[in-house]
Amino acid sequence: MDLALLQRTLADAGQPAFRARQVWAWAARGADGYAAMTDLPAGLRDDLAATVPFSTLALADEAHAKDGTVKSLFHTADGRPVEAVLMRYRDGRRSLCLSSQSGCPLTCTFCATGAMKFGRNLTASEILDQALHFRRMLRTTAGRPTSSERDAGSPAGDSPDHVVFMGMGEPMMNLDSVLEACRRLPGVGITHRRTAISTVGWIPGIDRLAQTDMPIRLALSLHAADPALRSEIMPVNERYPLADVLAACTRFHAAKRRLVFVEYVMLAGVNDRYEQAVALAEILDPKVFKVNLIPYNPTGSFDGSGPEAIDTFRAVLEERGLRATVRLTRGRDIAAACGQLAAASA
Repeated sequence: MDLALLQRTLADAGQPAFRARQVWAWAARGADGYAAMTDLPAGLRDDLAATVPFSTLALADEAHAKDGTVKSLFHTADGRPVEAVLMRYRDGRRSLCLSSQSGCPLTCTFCATGAMKFGRNLTASEILDQALHFRRMLRTTAGRPTSSERDAGSPAGDSPDHVVFMGMGEPMMNLDSVLEACRRLPGVGITHRRTAISTVGWIPGIDRLAQTDMPIRLALSLHAADPALRSEIMPVNERYPLADVLAACTRFHAAKRRLVFVEYVMLAGVNDRYEQAVALAEILDPKVFKVNLIPYNPTGSFDGSGPEAIDTFRAVLEERGLRATVRLTRGRDIAAACGQLAAASA
């Protein structure tokens, strides 16, 4: 819901300040509307239902994968597309991938969102409403696994517990709204230590995040150690060169004493060769960085590297002292790569 509108509406009605806190507490626990908020006067519940929409987002489409992943496409009040994803894992984790912008202005060539027209930054309430949608979904299914959860072997749960800002948009370009949303996420069940912000290397945002009082993790979308190749697939490298980005990440580590996760999408014949793994290991300090190799969920521009190439790449990194993992692929059967559902529904 629009929390600023909620507070103004309650204040104009002469309601005490604690009413806004009551409404938020109910929403954060997964209430499906004002009618469920039984400690609010019935008349106030009716008034809020008529004047403050319960969500700033309208669900436009939703896809459910065999592995338990759910991808949702929303529209904002002004018609902007927004995507978010719920990923369920066998160990019980329920992780959300949230968007910070509608579309993205940075045009990374391997990203479906980068091919979309950029809309605008999202408000903190629009970011939170993505998480609240899945909070309500999980509350509804708590204690009784869905068919997707049973197929995936994952237990049911009533709240998400991890968030990564890796959906539509560059979070560091909308950091005020992202951080405002982050301050509310613990009420939904997601602590700051289980929250990560992913960036293509927007240095001012990295430095700002290092100075916040929240222990939020930093993830860097790197994807190529060679500056020329990185500029080719990620034009932002021309504005913020990789060497400067890595220096900013090192400053973040010094301030927060938390590892920086490097995201590296494996693109067949583009960035997955032996010598490219060696070059990546040479530029990353193992005391600062950990690498996540990401099997590519094809969007039409590239092919993904095969399992053998990915395993070889990881072995090269580990031989040189870098910790490296291969991310589990989720939602491939529902086009869960960022921007794909919006493009298909356009």
